[in-house]
Amino acid sequence: MSPRRVPDGDTGRAAAIEALRGGGIVALPTDTVYGIAVALDARDGIARLFAAKSRPPDRSIALLVADRAQAETLGELGATARALADAFWPGGLTLVVPRREGLALPPELTSDARTIGLRVPDHAAPRALAAGVGPLPTTSANRSGEPEARDADAIEAVLGDAIELILDGGPAPGGPASTVVDCTGPRPRVLRVGAVALEAIEAVVGR
Repeated sequence: MSPRRVPDGDTGRAAAIEALRGGGIVALPTDTVYGIAVALDARDGIARLFAAKSRPPDRSIALLVADRAQAETLGELGATARALADAFWPGGLTLVVPRREGLALPPELTSDARTIGLRVPDHAAPRALAAGVGPLPTTSANRSGEPEARDADAIEAVLGDAIELILDGGPAPGGPASTVVDCTGPRPRVLRVGAVALEAIEAVVGR
């Protein structure tokens, strides 16, 4: 069965929020490529995300959040993480931070139960969905190891049977994946250089 396709905008975002609240997997535009997301409390939601992508279940997945305030309901953002968030959110930066103590999250979310990856994307659609549903476990809209889907037609061709709805925002801008910075230790560690240059990170936190 083909997924429902709705144009990005207030009406489309409302439909996507309804689908997510019902436990469905939704494809959505971001500031780089399309992602597929599920509500954090959806039954077997992250397992179904992995199954849709044929992705190994032992790899961590980041959460897209609406803003820094929502991020801080999930993770402990220390001074370094807050400085980086203020400099690069919304944008192409994923912060790995300690989970808030006592926070119950699906065990499939990350291989390390003590940490969590968070990003505020520079695109209004995922921020609106996260504001309406809560933090969204999100991964790129593709089969594992294959190129990311850049538009709704490609998503439907590759993942159609696994998703309920496509929020169609037109062709994705592309570009590198987010830069990932681990802020769980005494000094930040860059785990992946991507959309935010290493020099820009160093300008905020030093070498």
